Parts: sequence; C-alpha cells; structure tokens
Amino acid sequence: MTLTAAASGFVIFLLSVQVVQGQYAMGVTYTSTEMCVLNGSTVDIRCTYRYPPRENGLDTTVEKTFWFTKMKGAEYVDLRTDSEYAGRVQYHCDKNNCTLRITDLRESDSAQYKFRFITNQSGGRFTGLPGVSLTVTDLQVRRSHSHNSYKKLTCHSSCLPPRTSYVWYKNGQKIQAERSTYSGNFDSADSYSCALKGHEHYPSPPVCVDGQSCNRVIYTDRSICAFRGSSVDISCSYNSYESITSKFWFSPERSHQWQNPSQPENLSEDSQYAGHVQLLETEGGRSTLRISDLRESDSAQYHFTFKTQWFEWRSSLPGTTLTVTDPNLQVLVNIASQYSTWAELKCHSRCRLPDRSSFIWYKNGQKIQDETPSIYTVYLDSSDSYSCAVKGFEHHPAPSVCVSGQSCNRVIYTDRSICASRGSSVDISCSYISYESITSKFWFSPEHSHQWQNPSQPEDLSEDSQYAGRVRVLETEKGRSTLRISDLRESDSAQYHFTFKTQSFEWGSSLPGTTLTVTDPNLQVLVNRVYQYSTRAELKCHSRCRLPERSSFIWYKNGQKIQDETPSIYNVYLYSSDSYSCAVKGFEHHPAPSVCVHGQSCNRVIYTDRSICAFRGSSVDISCTYSSSSTHYGSITSKFWFNPERSHQWQNPSQPENLSEDSQYADRVQLLETERGRSTLRISDLRESDSAQYHFTFKTQRFEWKSSLPGTTLTVTALQVQGSLILVTTSPVL
Repeated sequence: MTLTAAASGFVIFLLSVQVVQGQYAMGVTYTSTEMCVLNGSTVDIRCTYRYPPRENGLDTTVEKTFWFTKMKGAEYVDLRTDSEYAGRVQYHCDKNNCTLRITDLRESDSAQYKFRFITNQSGGRFTGLPGVSLTVTDLQVRRSHSHNSYKKLTCHSSCLPPRTSYVWYKNGQKIQAERSTYSGNFDSADSYSCALKGHEHYPSPPVCVDGQSCNRVIYTDRSICAFRGSSVDISCSYNSYESITSKFWFSPERSHQWQNPSQPENLSEDSQYAGHVQLLETEGGRSTLRISDLRESDSAQYHFTFKTQWFEWRSSLPGTTLTVTDPNLQVLVNIASQYSTWAELKCHSRCRLPDRSSFIWYKNGQKIQDETPSIYTVYLDSSDSYSCAVKGFEHHPAPSVCVSGQSCNRVIYTDRSICASRGSSVDISCSYISYESITSKFWFSPEHSHQWQNPSQPEDLSEDSQYAGRVRVLETEKGRSTLRISDLRESDSAQYHFTFKTQSFEWGSSLPGTTLTVTDPNLQVLVNRVYQYSTRAELKCHSRCRLPERSSFIWYKNGQKIQDETPSIYNVYLYSSDSYSCAVKGFEHHPAPSVCVHGQSCNRVIYTDRSICAFRGSSVDISCTYSSSSTHYGSITSKFWFNPERSHQWQNPSQPENLSEDSQYADRVQLLETERGRSTLRISDLRESDSAQYHFTFKTQRFEWKSSLPGTTLTVTALQVQGSLILVTTSPVL
C-alpha cells in the first residue's frame, strides 16, 4: 500500500491490473484497481487500452471512448451524461491513454469505474473489467466518552494508512498537534476539526466536544465553479456559544487592502465588490453571500467569521473556493447502437450552469435551434458537425464536433476573445477541416457587412481598405489559418470569422468567431509580499490586455515618477505611507490606479475619469478620491486643483497654484467635497481654452502629493450639427 500526495488530493493506490486477450487483442490496463480518496477532493483514474491495428483488410480507428459505473437497460451510461456527475467530470484522452477526472468528490461517488471503447470494426467494442473500485471517505473527529472534561479526540477515516501526519484546528485556528489523536481538558464552547498534513483543503467538519452549542462554522461547498456574468450563492451554517456582536464574509486574497493584514474586513465594504454583493440570512444560523455579475477577479477563497464580546472565529480553516470562468462547454455524442442512424447530443458544462438555462444549437456553423433543452437528437451524417451554447452566453460556444467519424466540416477557434493594446499586433487563429475539396477560404468581420456588395455574402478582409497594409493570412501547417493584424486601432475591435467553401458547401457564420478588443492598457499594480513579516514587496505592473511586445514600464511613487523604461516587476520597501502606480511607455496617459503596499491608509490620489469631453458653454465635474497617511506625515494642511498648462502663470513653475485663484477661471470654478476623501472640481461656462489636464494635490506638514502621474484630461468642443442632403423626386401627375 502506498500513499501518493498528488495535487488532486489524498489518494491510496492498490494494485495494477491488465485486462487483455492476446498480444494484439483488445484490452484495458488500469493503473490501480482500488483507490481511497478524501471527500471534496479530486481524483484521476487512469488506464491504457489496446486493439488490433488492422482487421479484415480495414485499418482500425477508435470512434468513441467513455467511462461508466452503471447501465440503463442494455445501454452503458457515459459519466458525462449522468446528472449525478454534472459539472464534475472530465476526460483527458490522448493516443491510447485515457484519464477520468472527478472533482468535488462525494461519498455517493464510491463505485466501480469501468472504461469502454468502440472501434470501426465489426464487434469492436470492449469494456475493461472489473474496473477500478473507488472509495470516497470523510474525515471525522470522534470523541471518547468520559464523565469529566478530559477527553480523547480521534481523526477517523475508513481507509487511512498508518504513520500519516495530521493537522488539528480549534475554533478555526490551527494548533500544534500532528498525531491522529488529541487529548486534553476541553471546554464546551470549543469546536475541533482535523485534516491530513499536506491536504489541509479537505478538513473534517468542526465538532463540539461537549454538547452541540459550541462555536463553529461549516461551509456548504468546499469549491464552486460559476460563469462570468452570472450569480453565485456561497453559504455556511454557524453557531456561537455567546451572543454575536458582528458577523461578515471576507476574502483572504484581499488582505493587502485591509488596514491590518491580520484583521479581516467585511467584503460588503470592499470597493471591488461594490453593488454586486448581498448578504442573506433566511434562517437563523445560516448565512449566504450572494455575488452577482461575476468577474474573473472574483475567483478567490471566501470565509465567514463572527465575533462575540470575548471571542472571534478564526480563519485558518479553509472556506469556499470560487472559480469564475467563461462557460466551458462540450458536445457529447451518444449513439444508441452500432447500426443506429440517429445520435443524441448533450450540451455539457464542466461548470455549474445558471438555473433554468436554455441552449442554442448550431450545425456546420449555422444556428438551427434556439432556447432548447441541453439534449438534442440529430440524424447521423459523417459530413456534419454540431456545437451548442448557453442562452445569454452565445460568445462562448462548445467546439464543433463530428457526430460520425472525424472528417466532418468544422472550424474551431483557438481563442474566443482577445484583448490587445492599441498599436500592437495580434494573431487570430483557427483549425479547420473540410469534408470535400476546398475551393476558397478567407477571414472576414461581420461588423463590415455594410461594406459588402451583398450583406449576406461575406467578403475577404484582405481586400478591405480599412486593413490595407496591416493584414496577413498565415498558414504554417495544413488545416490551420492565422489572421495577423498589425498597428492595431480601436476601430479594429470586432468579431473575426473564418469561412471556407467547396463546390456544394459553405461554412456558416452564425457560430461566434474570435472577438478582438483593442483598447488602451488596462493596468493594475499587484503587490506580492514574500512572506508575512517581510520588509520588502514585489510589485508587478499587470495588464488585463495583451501588451505590445518588448513593452517597457514607468513607475510612480506617491505621484512622482521614480523609474523609466524598466521591466514590469519592481521591488520596494514596505512603508504604510507609500502608494505606487505604473504605466506602459508610450501610454503614460493610462496609468494603473495607485495602490498602497501596506495597509490602506497610504498617500494616494485616484481620478474618477482619465478623460472627459464636454461641450462649449456647458459645465463639467472632474473628481478624484484621496487619502493621506496622517500617522506618518500629519493632517492635511492644504489641498487644491491645478492645471499644469498654466505653469507659466505661477510665481514658481515647479510649485502648482490653486486654480480657484487663476483669473482665467474667475467666477467659473467651484470646489465641492460632499463626502470625506472625495474632491470635485466644477467648471462652468466652458471655453475651448479650458481644454487641458487637471490635477489634484494635497500637502501635510512634511509631505506633498506630486504631479508626475497624469490627472484628468478635459476636451472642450463646439457642438456641431451634421446634416445630409435628401433629394426628393416626384413623378408628374398625369
């Protein structure tokens, strides 16, 4: 018996077995025949399979591979179509190897797992028996019965090997103990949990040592996968031994934003979650965190805590891990029998789907069904491919699959969406197969259909004047096409499709292609402390968009430029008063928002808008938020807005002067501060000469916010009325 510490969780492997019949006969070899895995973890069940390469003068090809545990009538139930495994099963098959991955394991998953494959030969169907016996076990804390406060706790499981190390938790906090038992005098207010060392993400539920009214928090789910743009509920049950004074949800990944990194802060008050977080408590002792309009940046671990007058639930115990992603769909093909002329298609997701989802189906790139269930029945034609999408998430369809064989018509895009910076280059690629000989193939953009001679007949992008000299089509290998666009402009933001034609067929364009977004750099400064008590931090200038190759960066400290043309990584000392920002060289007007490297009370100014366009004669509000590290530098002594373009009017060109005192703005400027830490400059009766960049600054006794960082650029323009000449002709009345 061996213990394997895989990334997927705690697993015990027993034995390896071959199920074969002769040297060239069909057969299956399992890596192990018995496995023991922890509840909530992930397991990989592996096998290799073999078959005769050629029979009856026909080369053998594998048409279908799948895993199953049960049968429905005379049919084997593919695990991917079993509702009990929805969103938790993946196959990774390559050549003659196939791995079944099951995530978020439950005790009900304990079963015998068998692999089956089907070839194109008569009688070419084989199941590897007896399969792999999987046992999913739960860790439990068991108590010895005693008439006094001295008790013994045991971390129990149905299939743990000897000499395993453990981790123990008291009231959510890790304690010093590594054996399977833990003894001592216990208080009825305390709860205890245990986990295997190295597998702390799969602990036992906390239990009371005495009675049922101890302090404890139990999460409903250890991990949740949800779609970007959808909503998710993260829940837990909790109990407190005393009256609760406060309770809230938090994310440890946001600790760099807390005033004290060891003191969690309420997620409801975090600006990143503003407007898309709700706390629900429909029944006593149960709390639900609802996050709507999910973003990939919401992927994190979420914890619940509560406080009483003398107690606080700690956060060493894992919470619920949320993964936010685009829909990860695949079309599963189920053919009832070898001689069937029909197939059942299932639109399958590896992630939790929104409730009451409806589906869209595509055949050969063309939409055929809208708002249907996830199951769709089709006639078997070896030239046809099918895809599906979830209604509302049409830009993330499943890759097209053949329903019979592998030589059907299909186009599969490498990326569904690409974000690139203005001025850079981008490669948009796809693979394609045609059932017949191709007569023409090209890339096009549906957004340019108004330029086509016939709006329903796509035209080659290479011949579009907007892309003249900036487009190349590359085909470095057969069946793969790449559209390269250089010197990107914001007007290039569009969806790009590939199509091909044969003498009797044309690939349809209903199926989404690759969406390209061309924008200015969307930067943020990521702070990485090497360890908890480190005095230094590593800063990374991160873009959510693809940057031009060989980009160099500019760094700012407290609004002042400190480094020019450096890499994206910058090392700094940790001072709670300092903030940092960065920009890409050549895109200095689009810096990242300034961030504190330690705590949240640093010196910083963040502008609400980077640029504003307003009409001559109108009014405009230019705003920012600001904070000052009064602990180190004292209270703010002065604060004002200024315009660097007016520096020639200042007594000292290096010392900004208050805009309110500038004669050019006399009686047209107001300073508003409706809330603490937020300043608004209101300019009325706008003139074109007011077009400029506006900055905010503040001073304390020993500090001044500098102005290297760009402020808000205002453009004042005249209102123009555009008209067109309409020529009306009338026929003479006879």
